[in-house]
Amino acid sequence: MEKEKNIDKLMDELLETLLSIKNKNDLHNFLKDLCTPQELISLAERWYVCKLLHQADLSYREISSLTGASLATITRVARFLKDEPYQGYRSVLKKMDKS
Repeated sequence: MEKEKNIDKLMDELLETLLSIKNKNDLHNFLKDLCTPQELISLAERWYVCKLLHQADLSYREISSLTGASLATITRVARFLKDEPYQGYRSVLKKMDKS
C-alpha cells in the first residue's frame, strides 16, 4: 500500500512537471532525458495509430503498413480509444478537433 501511495505521488509530480513546461523545445528535451529513444518512438507511434483509428476508415493491417506498429499495439490503442474508462485519447482528440 505504501508503494502505491509513493507511485501516486511520483506520478502527480511528473504530471505537474509536464504541465509546467511551456514550449515544445523544452518539452522535447525533457522527454528525451526522461525516456529512451525507443520509448519516445513508441509514444509517437501510438499517438499516430490513435489519430488514424479516429480519422480514417482503415483496417488494422493498413494502419500497421502505414505506421510500422504491430497489430498488438494497434489493438491496444483501439481498446483504450473505444472501451477503457480513462478516455484520455478521446478527450485530447476532441480538443484537437475543436482547434
